Order: sequence, then structure tokens, then C-alpha cells
Amino acid sequence: MDRLIDGALFESMVKGGAENLYVNKSIVNDLNVFPIPDGDTGDNMYMTIESGASAPSDGAEDLGGVSARIAHGMLLGARGNSGVILSRIFAGIAAGLADLKDADLKTFAEALKRGSTEAYSAVSVPVEGTILTVFRDAVSYAGDRVSDESTPDSYFSDLIEELRNSLQRTPELLDVLKEAGVVDSGGAGLVYIVEGMKNVIDGNEIGAHSHGGVQQGPKQVNVNTFTEDSVLEFGYCTEFLLRLQKSKIDIDKFDINEFTELVKSMGDSVVSFRDGTIVKVHVHTMFPGQVLNECQKYGEFLTLKIENMMLQHNETYIENRFEFNVEKPKKKYAAVVVASGKGLKDTFLSLGADQVVDGGQSMNPSAGDFIKAFGEINAETILVFPNNGNVIMAAKQAAEMYDKADVRVIPTHTVGEGYSALSMLDVDGKTPDEVAAEAKMYADSVTTGFVSRAGRTTEMNGVSIVDGDYIGFSDDVVYSDSPDKCDAAVTLCDKLGAKNFDVMLLLCGSEATEEQASRLYGELVEKYRDAEIIMIDGGQPLHDFIIVLE
Repeated sequence: MDRLIDGALFESMVKGGAENLYVNKSIVNDLNVFPIPDGDTGDNMYMTIESGASAPSDGAEDLGGVSARIAHGMLLGARGNSGVILSRIFAGIAAGLADLKDADLKTFAEALKRGSTEAYSAVSVPVEGTILTVFRDAVSYAGDRVSDESTPDSYFSDLIEELRNSLQRTPELLDVLKEAGVVDSGGAGLVYIVEGMKNVIDGNEIGAHSHGGVQQGPKQVNVNTFTEDSVLEFGYCTEFLLRLQKSKIDIDKFDINEFTELVKSMGDSVVSFRDGTIVKVHVHTMFPGQVLNECQKYGEFLTLKIENMMLQHNETYIENRFEFNVEKPKKKYAAVVVASGKGLKDTFLSLGADQVVDGGQSMNPSAGDFIKAFGEINAETILVFPNNGNVIMAAKQAAEMYDKADVRVIPTHTVGEGYSALSMLDVDGKTPDEVAAEAKMYADSVTTGFVSRAGRTTEMNGVSIVDGDYIGFSDDVVYSDSPDKCDAAVTLCDKLGAKNFDVMLLLCGSEATEEQASRLYGELVEKYRDAEIIMIDGGQPLHDFIIVLE
């Protein structure tokens, strides 16, 4: 058996890992330590590794080049904390394999250890009992057992053995896992990935759910929204990857800034950056043919997508219209927030947000989604409000990658914190440091409670939870359970000490009827007569009510 791992084998292994995770991602999603349907770790990890597995080839066939390409793809596609950590693991592996044509097992094992170190360094406060621990334990165990007699099969057998053992130990390291009776979901996702990699080593073919087999068909659109009497108002969203060609230009003299200015002269909302000999372009234009003709003078297209924005289902494009071919004046400060639900998005826009990235609980945006939003803003400093603890790392990763503005991530964990920080923020005459500190202070000053339907029967914090009931919770602490969502909300407010706050913001979700919202609003007004109570039809999914106390 060949004891070396080369670029082709490594790429096949990553695709095998993506396939096996795809098949098992619902299992990973169900390893949910909180009794509401917010388990999306499997989805996040799959979309992350699939972004690496499907990253377009840059021509490199050696192990170092292939691993770098995969790591870069995962970096752009990383979603959620688990996805970001997974992307950092592969970034460390790529660094350990840099400039190598192939690697023996000792070298490969050291690269995986470097991946563990890189992942730990990416987390400000590493928590043991998570994917970090599981991967560290496994690469340490398997690496120490590598000898001159080792083979890829024996190494990965050791790796999987300790991955499973360490995963089973995670409840002993995290009380929340032990209380829920589950193992860490990120660690479980990693086990499926490595098992898929070993499947390839064992000679098993990559099946229908591999990187090319999970591509979705053309997106279904409502063509009736653009009839023979319509007038093209928003133009076309045009995106492509362009491979620079030596036969057309001197690649060494190619200037990405000049190229970007050319694209901006033909459209708006331009995002353009270079990665080696590949240029990624996003532009809103009335004349996509003109853009393609001009850009093809530099190279050839690897991928191409053109969509009539009047047919797009993505509300972000429709709600944030731009005047084409007009350069927006540069602002000193701009804000990007994460939210889901039309009413909630409109609320943040009314507070002064420049871009709303679609996402939140169970719908975590990627670093690439943030970078795209940054590119549509012309500002010196961009303030980012992730509004979810599972989104903060992706936002920070995007901030590190973006160099056209000073991006400051305000670590808001809830939409309530984001609402408070943005509504009370005053940036006049202040430095970015002062603005960021003030925003965090406002975010930390509020309490946010949630009401959602329970997804399992269990007991948490002394509260008996019944599957299908509504629970009221804050900061992962359950305070109430009731078959009636309004009763659960009222009890939650009592437990959170709502009588001690001056302002109460009630955000009603998509599953709350108008009658239920009016009833709850009336009960809260009657109970908390000294507080100003504001009710907004947020339209957010998952949470029937979000209650923000200021």
C-alpha cells in the first residue's frame, strides 16, 4: 500500500468526508442541547466542507496547492461556530502541508496537529468538551502511534478510534451535554467527516451525495412577477468567476483595482477580488452582456450566474435598491446587522442599518455572505451586529478578510442586543474605538427573552418541559413552560424582572397570530403599567415572541 498522501488523494478524501457528513447531517442536527428546533450544526459543517470540496481548481495538483485551495474555499463558506472552527482546522492543515508535493504519514500527522492548534487559536475562549477537544485528542493519539510501518489505513483507523472515544467523553466535560444526555454535535460531525475520508482510503467510490452530486437544479422563480407589460427596474444580479488568461493579458501586470473600476462603470453593488489567477465578481447591472463582453477580454469564465432581480426571492435585493451607475458618497460609519423576518429586517433598516444579512438561529450566514454585504457599503468603518452567538465567529472571520474598511464586530448575541445598540448609538465626533465600546455597552444593558415551541420532553433548571409546549427562556436558561404561548411569555417576563425595566419591546414571530399578539400585548400593558411597551410584527421564524427589556 502506498504510504504517501498526494493532492489527488487528499481532495478525494475531503469530498468523501463531505459526502458522509451530508448523509448523516440530520443526526448531527438532532444532537441539540437545547429543547427547541435550532439544531443546525450538521448543516453548517456540511456547507463549510462542501465549499472547500467544490472550490474551483486553480491548476495546482500537488498536496500543498490542493490543501490551500480547499482551505480557502472553506474559509469563504464557513457558517456558524462549528463551521468556522472546521475551516480553521483545514487552514492549519494546509499551512502544515504548504509547498509539499506529497506527504508521508509523520508529516501528515503533524499537519493535522497544526490544524488543532490553529482551531484553538481562532477561539477567544476555547471550551473543552467540544469539537476542539475531540479533534485535539484524536490527532494527538493517532500521531503518537505513527511508525515506519504505519499506513494511511492504520493512521485513520487510530484517528477514528480516538475521535469516537473522545466524543463519548464530551458529556463529562460539559454539564449542558450531560444534562441533555447527548454528545457534542460538532465533534459528531467531525467523526462523520473523518469516517468519510477513510472510506476513500479504503477504495470506496464517492456516491451521489459527493461534491458534484448535491448541486441543486435551477432555482424556481415566479415568472408572473415580470410580464410583457413590466419594465426592468432593478437590473440583473450578475456573478461569475473569471480565470485570467496569459493569451489575453500580462497577468503579472493585472491591476484588480483598475478592473473593479471598469466593472463599477457598468453597474453597482460591485464586489470584486482576486485569488491567484481567479477573479470573483458580483455586480448589479442593467446590461449584463456589456459586463461579460468587457470582462472576457481578460480571461474566460469558470462559472456564471445572471438573475433578473425582479424575480429573485431574496428580499435583500428587493428591499435595498440602488441607483445604478451612481457612486455613493463615502460614509464615516455604516452598519451591517443579521436578522430574519421581514418586519424585523424593516425595523433594523429604519434604525439606520445599511445592510441586513439574512440569517440568525438555525440559519447562520457565512463569512462570504458578510463580505458580500461589506462590498455593497462605501464606508470608512463598518459596524457588524451578528445578533446570534453562533454567528459571531463567522462575522469576525469576514472582518479579518476584508481590507477595504475598518470592520468592527460588536458581539451581540441576540436581536434585542442589536436593537438596543443600534437604536441608542451616537457616532458623531467619536473614534471607532469609542463607537464600538459604546455599542457593546448598550448591547450589554438589555435582557432578551424568547418564547418557542419545545422539541422534546425533558427537565431543565427545575422546569418540566413537555414536547410541543411553549417555553420561555433567556441565555439558555428555561424559565417557563406552558401549552399556551402567551402564558409562557407572561411568566417569562415575571421571572426576568420586567417590572424593573422602563421599556419593553415585543417582537411577534411568524407563528404568532394577530389575536395572540394583541392578547399578549394587552396583558403586558395591564401588568406593567409603568413601562413603555412597543409591539412590532417581526415575522421572525422559530421564536413566537422575542421580548427585549431595556
